[in-house]
This record gives sequence, C-alpha cells and structure tokens, in this order.
Amino acid sequence: MPLDASDLGAVWLTIKLASLTTAILLVVGTPIAWWLARTRSWLRGPIGAVVALPLVLPPTVIGFYLLLALGPHGWIGQGLQALGLGTVVFSFTGLVIGSVVYSMPFVVQPLQNAFGAIGQRPLEVAATLRASPRDTFVHVVLPLARPGFITASILGFAHTVGEFGVVLMIGGNIPDKTRVVSVQIFDHVEAMEYAQAHWLAGAMLVFSFLVLLMLYAGRRGKAGWS
Repeated sequence: MPLDASDLGAVWLTIKLASLTTAILLVVGTPIAWWLARTRSWLRGPIGAVVALPLVLPPTVIGFYLLLALGPHGWIGQGLQALGLGTVVFSFTGLVIGSVVYSMPFVVQPLQNAFGAIGQRPLEVAATLRASPRDTFVHVVLPLARPGFITASILGFAHTVGEFGVVLMIGGNIPDKTRVVSVQIFDHVEAMEYAQAHWLAGAMLVFSFLVLLMLYAGRRGKAGWS
C-alpha cells in the first residue's frame, strides 16, 4: 500500500487543521478586511502591515515567537495557565493558533480587495432605501464580495495545508496529534523512505496545481461575465 496508517493520519489531521483554520480566518478576517477597505484612519497602514507580516517573515521566525508567547513562560501561556486552561504548545490547539496567524494575509487581503472593489455606490443606494448597516452588509456587500470569499477560502485552506516551519516549531512532531503532511514528508526523507515521500509529495503537488487551476479558472470566468 502506497500510504500507511501514519500517512493517512497525517493527511486527515492536515485536512482538519486547514478546514478549521479557514473557518476561523473567515470569521476573524472579514471584519478586519472590511475595516481596512473602508477606514481612513492612520492605523490602517500599521495594522495592514501587521496582517501582511507572514508574507515576508520566515515561518520559523513566526513559529519561534509564537512558541515563546504561548509557552509556559510566555505572557499568553501564563495567562492560559492562570485560567486553568493549561499550555497549548505541542497540541492541536497550538497548531490552529499558529496556522491562523501564518495564513491571515491569504484570507484578509483577497477579502479586502473584494470589499474595496464594491465601491460606494451600492452602499449609498442601500442607505436611500433605509437599509440598516447590518442589512446592507448581509444583503449587499456579502453577495457582491462572493468571489473574494471563494478566493480567500481556497488560498487560506491551501496555504495551511502547505505549512511546515510554523507547525513544526509550535506543534512538534507528535503522531495523530500534531504531525501534518509536510512534517510527515520530512520524516520520510530523513528515514530515506523516498517511495512514501514521493506519494505524499506528489499528492501535494497535484493538490497545489488544482488549487491554482481553480483560481485561474474562476478569474477567467469572472472576466467573461464582465
């Protein structure tokens, strides 16, 4: 069999991590993206830069500082222990936190671009019809920004699947708990199990190609309707 039980466990854990991370990022990232697209505050630049930091920082740097902050001696880790929640490093919860931070720009930026492309006119029309801000956002903004949500979901999921440095730093390499596909491939290569590494790496290659194909097909379809 090309993939053994540990490989399949890593695949399942990766899918679960990417799905949960994407869902959290859509909830957290939507208000951030809306604010960044609409505000004229001087804070827009600094906050936008903080959101985009994972695009330029090495994953190990992000993982290292998350490890310090979330560890038993970190300020977040100590707060969690004071609340009786224990530590989150080297756990699935830690993986989720690290993935949310690392994949944040891949969700926020497509949403921000989608919100910015809507313009002011649809919002003004909704206001003249006495729609509340909530109704305007739900019934006007969200449908118009649907392509941005699709792109953000695909990129957030795919980017989480491909993580290595962050998840290894904050989650370690615990089978069925924190060992995701990228770490499993690394383990196979270290053990010179190249055949199994080929199967997993090849699956990742096909997955990445299909993600890009979906994105480009979606953009071409959108252009065809414009």
